[in-house]
Amino acid sequence: MDTATVERFEASRDRLASLAYRLLGSAADAEDAVQDAFLRWQAADREHIEVPEAWLTKVVTNLSLDRLRSAKARRERAVGAWLPEPLLDGDPMLGPAETFEQRESVSLAVLTLMERLPPVERAVYVLREAFSYSHAEIAEILDITESASQQHAHRARRHVAAERNVTEVDRAAARRIVEAFLHAASSGRTEQLVALLTDDATAISDGAGGLAEKLLRYSVPERIAAAARAGFKPTPAKRKLVGGSPAIHAGVINGSPAVIAVLDDRVVGVAILEVRDDKIAAVRGMASPARLGRLTREWRRREHDDPLIESW
Repeated sequence: MDTATVERFEASRDRLASLAYRLLGSAADAEDAVQDAFLRWQAADREHIEVPEAWLTKVVTNLSLDRLRSAKARRERAVGAWLPEPLLDGDPMLGPAETFEQRESVSLAVLTLMERLPPVERAVYVLREAFSYSHAEIAEILDITESASQQHAHRARRHVAAERNVTEVDRAAARRIVEAFLHAASSGRTEQLVALLTDDATAISDGAGGLAEKLLRYSVPERIAAAARAGFKPTPAKRKLVGGSPAIHAGVINGSPAVIAVLDDRVVGVAILEVRDDKIAAVRGMASPARLGRLTREWRRREHDDPLIESW
């Protein structure tokens, strides 16, 4: 390919990656889908591609749907060990963020919810809500009728609206929430943590990075508080597991306040706090290196506020 043809693809790379990420919930899989699209772009008869952006969008969408339907993906999700891959605020893979719907579509809550949607319904929702494609354009991308696109969009919106569970917060509010959570978790008194949680709060964890066959789940505020208290209590065994004493930062991940543990410029764990009406409605804890690879790479590219805890 000549330089202009490569540059044409590269100009679309971030948009294509953010589309694939919304569909797959995995940065690594999204990167693979985009690279596969590049190979197809390289092999294509480009003289007959009238609108390259539309052609690439269709290719990435269908590559992503193929991955969702694959036996491997179904097995991984079926055993209950799947979580969306977290992305740091400002990561270009998060894509467009001008509207509430665009921001909501990359929240961990919605990415998790979309796991329960049929692949085509999921694709219609993402293309419509996050990228503002018309139903005629979506019908062309997915090889369905325009009326079918409208029906899929209606069902998907209904599912998302029924389980909408979070409130948007700005960076200052995010830091206050993280500070309150850390203070309560380190106080040794679980009642302080319970007071921060909604009555229907939930929590999920990958078991401190152990990638257990099934994720650890909690649904009672007192149990969540006890688990958080135990999880945030430093011990020699935990320090040995991560290789030292990490610094604890406040940040924003997928639009939600987050506790970020960093050791030697490597993110070793996160707790994402989804907020509703000034209380924490969900806690998602992740420490698997496989889930934190891209987040670490993005972390290293940024300047950061001083840690809330210098050495945990």
